[in-house]
Amino acid sequence: MKKITHICCIGAGYVGGPTMSVIASQCPNIKVTVVDINQQRIDSWNDDNLDNLPIFEPGLKEIVGKARNMNLFFSTEVDKAIDEAQIIFISVNTPTKTYGKGKGQAADLKFVELCARNIAKVAKDDKIVVEKSTLPVRTASAIKSILQHTGNKVNFEILSNPEFLAEGTAIEDLLNADRVLIGGDDTPSGQEAKDTLSSIYEHWLPKERILQTNVWSSELSKLVANAFLAQRVSSINTISALCEKTDANIQEISRAIGYDSRIGSKFLNASVGFGGSCFQKDILNLVYIARSYGLTEVADYWEQVIIANDYQKSRFAEHIISSLYNTISGKKIVLYGWAFKKDTNDTRESPAIAVADALLDENAEIIVYDPKVTADRIYADLDYLGTRSSEENRKLLTVCNDPMDATKEAHAIAILTEWDEFKNYDWKSIHEQMLKPAFVFDGRRLLDKEKMDSLGFNYYKIGQS
Repeated sequence: MKKITHICCIGAGYVGGPTMSVIASQCPNIKVTVVDINQQRIDSWNDDNLDNLPIFEPGLKEIVGKARNMNLFFSTEVDKAIDEAQIIFISVNTPTKTYGKGKGQAADLKFVELCARNIAKVAKDDKIVVEKSTLPVRTASAIKSILQHTGNKVNFEILSNPEFLAEGTAIEDLLNADRVLIGGDDTPSGQEAKDTLSSIYEHWLPKERILQTNVWSSELSKLVANAFLAQRVSSINTISALCEKTDANIQEISRAIGYDSRIGSKFLNASVGFGGSCFQKDILNLVYIARSYGLTEVADYWEQVIIANDYQKSRFAEHIISSLYNTISGKKIVLYGWAFKKDTNDTRESPAIAVADALLDENAEIIVYDPKVTADRIYADLDYLGTRSSEENRKLLTVCNDPMDATKEAHAIAILTEWDEFKNYDWKSIHEQMLKPAFVFDGRRLLDKEKMDSLGFNYYKIGQS
């Protein structure tokens, strides 16, 4: 096992930035360089004001502040970092394809392939290349093929090391990981590479939490873990719709089944739907893989998880419209929250985007407040849908920095992210300045129904009639 002194990570996003920051903080004798071709993103990582880091994650700025420019570096000099490193992590974006074969389901691997070709071109000595992005099964073999056929007679060992981070708790998830999964070839050099990467994590995690598998098991485990978690969310959300028709309370049901040790209580909170970069993308990937092997029933089963999630978002938007007398044209509706969950500024696949889009289709006047998401990001999310022109989006939707001010003369408020601060607002004052009847649609089950009713709100809590 060779001594590791230099690690590089290609991709300074939600996975690469936090993961490498923790590795640098726990391995002070290893130089860790995070590279990205996006100059603006690297400038943000190097900003003197740590509040301006491109990613908001509790505990991240403290770790970056201590390690940065000691043994943690952020740079656009990709080739230099590849040349120096003994271990190279690939942590680039793998979006769902929007074109060609597999459109709407398969992962688009163009960024991964570009990385592999660049590594092959630059590398002059043996390297361990680690897939850190969420990738479909058999990507490692594709990377290996590119590296072996285009390299400078250098030996590359390819490892799969999927991340299991939950945004909002990513630093804690890295420092106290349930498990670290390392997949590699079962050859002597493959085993040595797996042990070498294990030794990095063993700086702070007990050895028994570091699991070694073959490459395909590792790649598929990541997709399956996310699919199972998303399935739980969609399952409880479908029952929340039933609760609203039958006077049952989804919270009581979640609690009752969560006490069953075979089921457990996690991921049973009903909401307006799941978002984030992984759940939908990974399930669609699983669906595509199953279809490509002719496993139609398997593909249909997992696709239903996505269908149920889309249903929950559209159901919530339709309930707002029908409650406001089936006409919301020109009505002012405030959205509290745009991030897909609290304690992150990530908006990928956020339910707020789908709900806003549905309300804008009805010509509602939307005001958005989120404590961490920028106006630029909110407009970019809407523009990406292509439902209407960017001018129309800016005319119909306003981003507000004052949550109280936003509610003046509003017809309704929809809570779409479970930010803790929303619980502590002066809801009495909010009610006084809204138009009556004043509606609150709680898509995150955040507030107390009795209290909101007593203040005079027409209050809807998802999963209760």
